[in-house]
Amino acid sequence: MEILIVVGVIVLLVVIIGIYLWTTYNSLVTLNVRVDEAWSDITVQLKRRADLLPNLIESVKGYAAHEKGVFENVTKARAETLSAQGPADAAVAENHMQQALKSIFAVAEAYPQLQASQNFLQLQAEIVDTEDKIQASRRFYNGGVRELNTKIKQFPNTLFVRGLGFTEREFFEVTDSAAIAEPPRVQF
Repeated sequence: MEILIVVGVIVLLVVIIGIYLWTTYNSLVTLNVRVDEAWSDITVQLKRRADLLPNLIESVKGYAAHEKGVFENVTKARAETLSAQGPADAAVAENHMQQALKSIFAVAEAYPQLQASQNFLQLQAEIVDTEDKIQASRRFYNGGVRELNTKIKQFPNTLFVRGLGFTEREFFEVTDSAAIAEPPRVQF
C-alpha cells in the first residue's frame, strides 16, 4: 500500500511538472512569435517611411536645389534604415533618420512656396503619420520583449528555458532619445 502511495505521488509530480513544462513552453512560443510580429510591424513602418522619402525629396529639390548636402544625408539615412539588421542597428539608423528629417523640414521652412504645395503638405502629413506608427510599433515590440524576457528570467523557468532554445531579446532603444521624442514638425 505504501508503495502505491509513493508511486502515485511520483506519477502526480511527473504529471504536474509535465503540465508546467508544456504550458511554459507554449507560452514562450507565443511570446516569441508576438515579438517577431512586432518587429515585423516596425520594419514595415520603417520601409513605408523610406519609400515616402524619395517623393518628399523630389518635392523639396525643385525649390532648394542648392541644398545638396541635406538630400545626400536623407538618402544615406534611408539606405541605413533599409539595411538595419536587428533592434540595435535600427536604433542607430532611427537616430540618423530623425536628424535627416529635421534637416529637410528646416530647408522646407525657408521656402514659402513649398510650404503651400499640396504635394509637399500631403507627403509631410504621411511622414508624420508614419512616425506615429513607428512609435506605436516600438512600444508594442518593447512590451512583447519585456514579457518574453521576464518569463525567461523567472524562476524556475530560468533553469531550463535556454536549453529549449529561448533567449532574451533586445529592446528597440534609440541612442539619442531626444531625437525621436516627437515626430518632425514644420512651423508655418
